Amino acid sequence: MKKVYGSAEEALDGLLFDGMLIAAGGFGLCGIPELLIDAIVKAGTRDLTVASNNAGVDGFGLGKLLDTRQIKKMMSSYVGENAEFMRQYLSGELELEFNPQGTLAERMRAGGCGIPGFYTKTGVGTVVAEGKEHHDFDGETYILERGIVADLSIVKAWKADDTGNLVFRKTARNFNPPAAMCGKICVAEVEEIVPRGQLDGDHIHLPGIYVHRLIQGDHEKRIEQRTVRKREEA
Repeated sequence: MKKVYGSAEEALDGLLFDGMLIAAGGFGLCGIPELLIDAIVKAGTRDLTVASNNAGVDGFGLGKLLDTRQIKKMMSSYVGENAEFMRQYLSGELELEFNPQGTLAERMRAGGCGIPGFYTKTGVGTVVAEGKEHHDFDGETYILERGIVADLSIVKAWKADDTGNLVFRKTARNFNPPAAMCGKICVAEVEEIVPRGQLDGDHIHLPGIYVHRLIQGDHEKRIEQRTVRKREEA
């Protein structure tokens, strides 16, 4: 089965529709599928629900889809770096479902593993628990969280072979593997595609069975918060 496509637009052909649920990988600005996001902006697909740890920044990453008003709802953990996100949410233009980071990652992983739900203590007694089923185990209260099964997953990896086996680098590994797992279709963009057999099997982070389409391209590697030590005075 062909997995390697020539562009993000080709890889997404026939997959996009209004009102769909998309799981997007990335952590801050690290490992975000920027080429696929640009292609979705170009396609004009609307009323999207996007499950992602964060919403990019103004004018970059998922922030581009917010600028074009293509996102209806975000399922996120951290959204503090995007002024347009804040404006849309506070004005009632954007729905928001907050998830603790570990809960969001596990909801994605659970969906990818065919697990419809799980109980966790995280969020008990907070607004996160409102409207959710509570259950006591061994004298402790837990809430039920549902697994996420997305119509489409978009992720970014460092290397892949032509069968879709993926290797991530450092922080990019935080959310990309579970995001990839939970999609009915997963499209991955990578920095390099190598011949099959070249990747060490012990170093593959996500097996190709989860990945349906691949593209290779150049990426802009931004630093979200540049922090440097002040120079010591002479």
